Amino acid sequence: MKQQFKLNVAARAQTGRSASRRLRKANRVPAILYGKHTSPESLSIEGPEFVRFLKSVAGRAVLVELERADQPVKALSILQEIQRDPLTDKYLHVDFQEVKPDEKFEMRVPVQVFGESFGVKNQSGVLEMNAHLLRVRCLPKDLPEVIVVDVTELKVGETIKAGEMKPIAGVEFLDTKGQPVVSCVEPVAEVVQEVVATAAPVEGAVPGAAPAEGAAAGAAAPAGGAAPAAGAAAPAAGGKPAAGAKPAAGVAAAKPAAPAKK
Repeated sequence: MKQQFKLNVAARAQTGRSASRRLRKANRVPAILYGKHTSPESLSIEGPEFVRFLKSVAGRAVLVELERADQPVKALSILQEIQRDPLTDKYLHVDFQEVKPDEKFEMRVPVQVFGESFGVKNQSGVLEMNAHLLRVRCLPKDLPEVIVVDVTELKVGETIKAGEMKPIAGVEFLDTKGQPVVSCVEPVAEVVQEVVATAAPVEGAVPGAAPAEGAAAGAAAPAGGAAPAAGAAAPAAGGKPAAGAKPAAGVAAAKPAAPAKK
């Protein structure tokens, strides 16, 4: 039989949120043990002992013996689920599944990569894990701690699938044969966007602005270079001044021509 780990657990009579909060305040982790042939049993584990247990397991699939002070028989189990607080990262609840030495069971086993891929070493490829866990069925004594995948010959563009796993004595793989496990892919090229340089506007100039009010762009000066005096009235039709019009200051009024002699 594979290496077994031990945990000291205690039965808990009270269940529910309030009871679980009290357990956590006492530095204990609520837990449950269930199985195919037994009724669910509410338990609790000492917090520091559970942390040490997880560190020694290091993410492997292992068998756990639960030792209860009120029962002489140890319960053989597997660690099925761990619930943690997303904010404090504290352990909230642990699920154990009881197994029998002579009965097969199903479990997800971690995948571990072995070797240096040919594609990574010689083709600048990148390894991509498609499946971190694989589902297996076996007896407790045949439970593998990890499933080792040799990627030494893996080239860029190739994939190792679940149906290509190296056989393990007493272990049946349950995932579909076409399930990708590890791939070697081309590196993703970094896309650099070109910055188009734009002409800087003339300092002080506003694009599309109209000329200043009263300024005539490109207007020519009147003939003679003099503009009409302010207040000067334009001559009426026929060359005579308009009735009541006064001559501009400094401008002599034109005398009427003398009548022609008969």
